Amino acid sequence: MFAVLKTGGKQYKVASGDVLRVEKLDAAAGDTIQFNEILMVGNTVGAPLVADAGVQAEVVDQIKGPKTINFVKRRRKHSSARKKGHRQQLTVVRIGDILEKGAEKSGVKAAVSGAGKVVCEGIIAGKGAPTSKAAEAAAKRASTPKAAKKADAAPAKAAPKKAAKAETAQVDAEAANAGTKPANLLKEARGGKADDLKRISGVGPALEKKLHANGIFHFDQVAAWNAEEIAYVDDQLSFKGRIERDEWLKQAAEFAKEA
Repeated sequence: MFAVLKTGGKQYKVASGDVLRVEKLDAAAGDTIQFNEILMVGNTVGAPLVADAGVQAEVVDQIKGPKTINFVKRRRKHSSARKKGHRQQLTVVRIGDILEKGAEKSGVKAAVSGAGKVVCEGIIAGKGAPTSKAAEAAAKRASTPKAAKKADAAPAKAAPKKAAKAETAQVDAEAANAGTKPANLLKEARGGKADDLKRISGVGPALEKKLHANGIFHFDQVAAWNAEEIAYVDDQLSFKGRIERDEWLKQAAEFAKEA
């Protein structure tokens, strides 16, 4: 007699005594397991499964399959290549009894894939649907009233604000360590008109916007910076020494006289 069973997303035609490799099962060598997803037994075809049928097997070993190489290369101007190796985990089983009837009452542990261990742990043939903490949690969520769900969700919405405040405090602490915050920062340009900071060497439109965002609008502000204030601005905008290297203070002082 032969049977067609399903495990690991694949179908196998087996007979008693056959040895085959299947996707990893949650079982140790020497264990007896039972496949309960039977598509066909002899001349009986399931719709899609044959009721109360099963195939029992002995676990021979847990092994790894042959190594496969996945190599991808993109032939472009900025070419890239990726090489990955993989060895599939497999379980070697020896087919024993093929049951046309009585599989549900056999009491033999059902064959469970290694990936489904958390959800299907402890399933015994004929013991009904699997139970797990995940299933219990899903049932609890389904039975929770909408008002309670909103109350549970409220702390989650408040959490990002606390995280943002903590991040802001950390940034302020880092800035304090980098140097003293300039006292001459402005909320807006005096008279509503800012100086053309792009005249300073290395300052473009994008950098000028960043300076404005940090309260720097005029040449005299830049010219008045001391060493600690230079360190602060340098750290805030990641200048990496540009202010001193390009002599911003000297340039700003000259432009401030022209204004």
